[in-house]
Amino acid sequence: MAGTYDLIDEFHQLETQLADPAIHADMNRSRRVGRRYAELAPIVKALTTKEQLSGDLEAAQELAEEDPSFADEVVRLQADLADVDERLTRLLAPRDPNDSRDAILEIKSGEGGEESALFARDLFQMYAKFIESKNWVLDVLDSQETDLGGYKTITFAVKGSAQAEEAPYGVLKFEGGVHRVQRVPVTESQGRIHTSAAGVLVMPDVDAMEVGIDDADLRIDVFRSSGPGGQGVNTTDSAVRITHLPSGIVVSCQNERSQLQNKESAMRMLRARLTALAEEEAAQSASAARKSQVRTVDRSERIRTYNFPENRIADHRIGFKAHNLDQVLAGDLQPLVTALQEADLAERLAQATQGER
Repeated sequence: MAGTYDLIDEFHQLETQLADPAIHADMNRSRRVGRRYAELAPIVKALTTKEQLSGDLEAAQELAEEDPSFADEVVRLQADLADVDERLTRLLAPRDPNDSRDAILEIKSGEGGEESALFARDLFQMYAKFIESKNWVLDVLDSQETDLGGYKTITFAVKGSAQAEEAPYGVLKFEGGVHRVQRVPVTESQGRIHTSAAGVLVMPDVDAMEVGIDDADLRIDVFRSSGPGGQGVNTTDSAVRITHLPSGIVVSCQNERSQLQNKESAMRMLRARLTALAEEEAAQSASAARKSQVRTVDRSERIRTYNFPENRIADHRIGFKAHNLDQVLAGDLQPLVTALQEADLAERLAQATQGER
């Protein structure tokens, strides 16, 4: 129990820090403390509930020895205590330290040309509706549209809120990988079913202070923003492209009218990409969920299939299958998310058990 008491002490220390107005002068520190506080809050609540239930159970058992009418109360308290123990097992299981962060997602069209770009748009709209249902905030950082309104690529940030029960990254990280679609494209005149794909990359949104980037390692280019078909949407060189020379990562942003705003958004995207790259290199034995976040969009490396003729969605990592594709595309992702979270929890608990042996 020593470890749990340490968590309670840490929680109260964080509570004291957040009550101090001085901490809010440093936004980065304030966010870090607030994120850790939100992470510990459900654990401390469960520990407090367990302590109270344990005391009530002990008292009820003593009373039941003299008065059998208290037997039902003992049974009820034992069931409640078992539920809290299960909740604590879940909360205390080894977890990704980034789960409590906000997220940055990038959707890129792949094989399939215009149809793939239209599917990338469908994926973005699906996530937008899901994000709204979770009371999160969506902010498009950059996008490149096609003539038919699809997306060659779109990058957006997802920020948690006080009303949300979960942080974005811990939920959306399972979306990383190649998504395959099977349907009759709007560009198909013969009514034939085509298969195309789009890639989704999910990254934790990290603070500037957490990722050291040397200005000497950056090449920054500015250019004129353009829309579908090369149509100019800006008359000034406000778009920004940043190349991180050591890693070769290139990010660009042209959605904002200000060059400074575009640079800030591009740097935010670069920090997220560098963080994801560092974690990938440091964890070669990462879980299947992390490995699935491929950098190329190849239909053979799919994590999920969206079959329109059969109204079917299938996640190939966990064997999930349902015939409610229309509802999923309308933002009802929660059943699939829950199944992925349960599979991830089972894997983490199994790894923890093996580690204790």
